Amino acid sequence: MTTRQRLRALAEARRGTIVPGAFNALSAKVIEDLGFEAIYVTGAGVTNMWLGLPDQGFMGLAEIADHTARIRDAVSVPLLVDADTGFGNALNVYHTVRTLERAGADCIQLEDQVAPKRCGHFSGKEVISTEEAISKIKAAVDARRDADLLIMARTDAAATHGFEAAVERAQQFAEAGADLLFVEAVTQAEEVKALPQRLAKPQLMNMVIGGRTPIFNADQLAELGFGIVLYANAALQGAVAGMQKTLTTLRDDKQVQESSGLVTSFAERQRLVGKPQWDALEKRFS
Repeated sequence: MTTRQRLRALAEARRGTIVPGAFNALSAKVIEDLGFEAIYVTGAGVTNMWLGLPDQGFMGLAEIADHTARIRDAVSVPLLVDADTGFGNALNVYHTVRTLERAGADCIQLEDQVAPKRCGHFSGKEVISTEEAISKIKAAVDARRDADLLIMARTDAAATHGFEAAVERAQQFAEAGADLLFVEAVTQAEEVKALPQRLAKPQLMNMVIGGRTPIFNADQLAELGFGIVLYANAALQGAVAGMQKTLTTLRDDKQVQESSGLVTSFAERQRLVGKPQWDALEKRFS
């Protein structure tokens, strides 16, 4: 099976597959090394870690395409890629899908926010009309060359128009050809539980640590019927916490030892970036 076929099978199995987010190639390699079955290339993570900015529409197509290509080269598991609003109108969406498909995406996520978008768990969101959003989903479906490339349609309408309107939008996105549905930032446990009963297509549920959606265990979400359980920025938040703790120790104690438990070992760092394989190549070609 190709990575796209594997991802489709994971989504359709509806067993709550946990998909962590990666913000660069090394974080992706850590995720794969720990045995996760797919990776989410996070727009918020790229914006935070690459640009040092909040998730408010600062990332462009070039940045997410570059990160997707680098991550695709580093790992072999399926990649779900956050394409925000598609970076414009339906024609821009068409171009975005062509670009990200070439970069190695196995699923491309598009959302219905007004540009510039913002994190789904921030205040002040607005959504475009249902008609415009549907046209963008249709453009995305038409743009792909590989029928196994998944198009994921996200709606942020729950925050602005209410839960019922969000469900209705998601259903219309499915009818427009979306393969995977993502109703973002629902705030009530009952709404989370209702979604798999209301929508027939496979769904992703976003677990944002510190966000507005109640946190469910992935096994609970599997029992409810969700295909994908997204932890888009757990690795990022963990990395920041680790950096803060290590650097605080360095500032205060004037040193950090490998035995401190604060840092991974030098050898483990080299293993993760594939130094033994590069050493073997160097020997082979010298």
